[in-house]
Amino acid sequence: MSIKQPIPVTGPRRVYCHAKRYITPNLLRITVSGDELIGFPCGYHAAHIKLFFANRHTRQLDLPVRDTQGVIHWPEARPVTRAYTVRAFRQEMNELDIDFVVHGDDSPASGWALNATIGSELGIAGPGGPDPLLAPADWHLLAGDLTAVPAISALLEHFPHDVRASVFIEIDHEEDKHTIAAPTGVDIHWLKRVKGQPEQLAKVISQITLPDTAQSISAFIAGENSAVLACRRVLIEQFGLSKQQLYAIPYWRRGQDEETYHEQRHVIMDEVY
Repeated sequence: MSIKQPIPVTGPRRVYCHAKRYITPNLLRITVSGDELIGFPCGYHAAHIKLFFANRHTRQLDLPVRDTQGVIHWPEARPVTRAYTVRAFRQEMNELDIDFVVHGDDSPASGWALNATIGSELGIAGPGGPDPLLAPADWHLLAGDLTAVPAISALLEHFPHDVRASVFIEIDHEEDKHTIAAPTGVDIHWLKRVKGQPEQLAKVISQITLPDTAQSISAFIAGENSAVLACRRVLIEQFGLSKQQLYAIPYWRRGQDEETYHEQRHVIMDEVY
């Protein structure tokens, strides 16, 4: 298990596509590297990172700069930003893996990943987010859609060998089902999404029978807004989880882009429960 290093206070790092490969037809892994990636902290698997893409109009990637007082100064041609996940970081090779759910060229992130070639540039800031993402417990629940798979996979790969957990992943396409490395005490279930039923994951979770030995529970839920809120409601009302035991983050909302949804997501994350 990687030992977590302190997170340095830096501005965004300019990195470059080093390799790319499809994990599934709709999940594309980009490996980045570069001199500015040196010093990226180890041990933050599944943590949030901010990605910076070229300005839509200039097609140039100008990154913000942090001054000696810690103030961020944005360039006139502001880059497009998106939140992603540390899928894996290999310090000895100076490589960072980022998994993209690809859904066409129109999206700044998906479009960049689809068209990336060796040397394509990208900006990265972070890692950040709550630490840990999954609170300590006797039994864990992880659930989400394909956008949550990078975080879920990274968490599972670094679980202790004796951990016990149930995982539920909702996908639109059967071909996106794939093997995820996990300890033997982890049960992984793949569900085909039914259109018009955003509470499908929540209904499955509501029917879980907890192990007799589970004295404490923690959960990580991520994905589409409506599904995450439905799961969160079940875990609070039926399982009695508090905010300290439950990290539920809506990554996106069907029918809205990230700029439109950004503020609403923060309101949801700040709710008290």
